[in-house]
Amino acid sequence: MATTVKKCLQMTLKVVNATMGMLGIAMILYGVWMIRVWERDTEDNSSDDGYDYDYALPWFIHAFLGIGIALCGITFLGHVAAETANTCCLNCYSGIIFLLLLLDSAMIADVLLNSDWEKDLPDDPSGRFDDFKDFLSSHIHICQWIAFLIFLSQGCSILIATVIKTLAADERNNYYYSDEEIGDSSRFPFLNQPADQQMISTYVIGEPQILFYNNENYEVTKSIN
Repeated sequence: MATTVKKCLQMTLKVVNATMGMLGIAMILYGVWMIRVWERDTEDNSSDDGYDYDYALPWFIHAFLGIGIALCGITFLGHVAAETANTCCLNCYSGIIFLLLLLDSAMIADVLLNSDWEKDLPDDPSGRFDDFKDFLSSHIHICQWIAFLIFLSQGCSILIATVIKTLAADERNNYYYSDEEIGDSSRFPFLNQPADQQMISTYVIGEPQILFYNNENYEVTKSIN
């Protein structure tokens, strides 16, 4: 029963963990698209001015790509942890997800409580950050549901990973106890013998023999010696 529950939880963790993987892939694709648009804009500016400008990628594109790659890496770690049910992998995965939850909560709190949060960010010459804000503003309800789904998946991932780790520890303890029982029975084979092989006590039936001790003979023998 415990093995079946463990396998179901492992499959559930893979499905829940896949949501972060899909988000990471979407962010990587969007980052690649922004790179392509940025290169096209720089080529147009170079052809208009007659100079070959060497523009660096804006920070927003770097951040988008970095977050997407990090989410894909966390998803891979979670898949490995769910497949192997290794305690070390599950601990690392749970710790990373917990830190990610704290970071998300801090960012959301800063956006909600600080009205001038945009001033803390560097300028974006590509203008893609403004486009991204406009997209979020125009699809605020969809973005709220996506954010809620991500928070829910992260919380469920920590909970399921903890339960899997507990079940794996119980399986190891039961395995060790069974090995100890087998070892004890091999060291003491007479303790677990079947009934037909146990020693049967034998009894001798007959008249009791009484031995008499003659004190006089003992004294005479002692005086002669």
